[in-house]
Amino acid sequence: MPSTHLEFRDVPDEVRQGLVGLRDRLDLPSRFPAEVEAEAAEAARLAPSSRADMTAIDFVTIDPAESTDLDQAMQIERDGDGYLVRYAIADVAHFVRPGTALEAETHRRGQTLYAPGARIPLHPAVLAEDAASLLADGRPRPALVWEHRLDGEGRVRGTSLTRAMVLNRAKLSYEGVQRDLDRGDAHPAVALLPEVGQLRQRLEIERGGVSLNLPEQDIVSHDGGWDLEFRSMVEVERHNAQISLMTGFAAARTMIDGGVGILRTLPAAEEWAVAKLRRAARTLGVSWPESVGYPAFVRALSPDDPRELAVLTRCTMLFRGAGYLAFDGEVPAGDLRHAALAAPYAHATAPLRRLVDRYVLEVCHALLNGLDVPSWAREGLDALPGEMADSSRRARAYENGVLDLAEALVLDDAEGRVFTGVLTDVHPKTGMGTVQLPEPAVELRVKAERDEVGSEVRVRVDKVDVSRGRVTLSRPN
Repeated sequence: MPSTHLEFRDVPDEVRQGLVGLRDRLDLPSRFPAEVEAEAAEAARLAPSSRADMTAIDFVTIDPAESTDLDQAMQIERDGDGYLVRYAIADVAHFVRPGTALEAETHRRGQTLYAPGARIPLHPAVLAEDAASLLADGRPRPALVWEHRLDGEGRVRGTSLTRAMVLNRAKLSYEGVQRDLDRGDAHPAVALLPEVGQLRQRLEIERGGVSLNLPEQDIVSHDGGWDLEFRSMVEVERHNAQISLMTGFAAARTMIDGGVGILRTLPAAEEWAVAKLRRAARTLGVSWPESVGYPAFVRALSPDDPRELAVLTRCTMLFRGAGYLAFDGEVPAGDLRHAALAAPYAHATAPLRRLVDRYVLEVCHALLNGLDVPSWAREGLDALPGEMADSSRRARAYENGVLDLAEALVLDDAEGRVFTGVLTDVHPKTGMGTVQLPEPAVELRVKAERDEVGSEVRVRVDKVDVSRGRVTLSRPN
């Protein structure tokens, strides 16, 4: 393959080399073929077909401040004793036509892979960051608009999906919206988001759904370099996630009722796995009364407590086995729920970043409007679970590799230094433990004993190889 085009102004050559080596090891694409770029440029000029005009609605987007591939725009208003939630999703199928080289390339890639300055996108930039992205640049964009009508308790009492032209009035950030909400000065389009989000969270608790409250390890790009930090979500992110989840539930129900589609699945945790987690909590000194179920226990854990953080880390063991289930003509028997969400669910809100969402949206639009499901969407369902599984493996490997490089870069001048962190886990076979350092915000691996999990440990940085993303540690006496 040709070498990757990377944009690192002041990042050391070792990191550049490491990223190229990582891409080569994972056999990742370096650029789009010329034919694909040409087709994307032509598609970007396609005039939208006849569709509803929703440009008078004050849609806004909420994304990380640096994002340019904007999949979703939102507007919420009161509707009698309930709410009307409009959720506009980029209409990628308008641009990516069946039988083209562009379509074939999206199947090869599966999803966007992220790294600062080294993103490997699902679609060429002329679409992902311009024509198909719901940018706030004063230009209407084609979108598929979900309209969810909720009752006063946040339950969905009706859903529609319409092809429309929309206009993003403002590109907002999570932190900015949270500040505006805290001071009572939120954009009208999202002023009701906390109200609806809290109602939906209440329903999630009633269902028995659960989300892990683990801090995210973010790579932060500034002044042309990289840094790492652990970040907890601001509250508005949780509310925003509830709107996306609600849409995924509506998509899943639509496809199940219509007998055709593809669901995001996660099997329920085995009883032995929950019992093992209970034993781990007891060993770590974290109280888990027999009368308290797993979802309620997890929601009460705080990542700020070292022992509870160690239990949260162990909880990830119960979230394994996620996949996709495609069907056409006969809905599979058995429990179709996504175990962590406690409801059937589908990926339906990020078509610029995930291949499967384009299919889900097209199937749902047909079913909700009494139309025939397009043949390309129907015929592509069988291959999607395998394609998405392959791309997810590549995404995880890429993310882990980039994090290794970033951690090595941050610790490049730390050889010989001793740090204190929390031991969050120890692999039962290898005896390698994961140590989370608060400053710098890195997770490192070192030999450890299982009875040390949840305690503070000291580690010494013996050697750093930035180009390979390797940090060698030892335990000082």
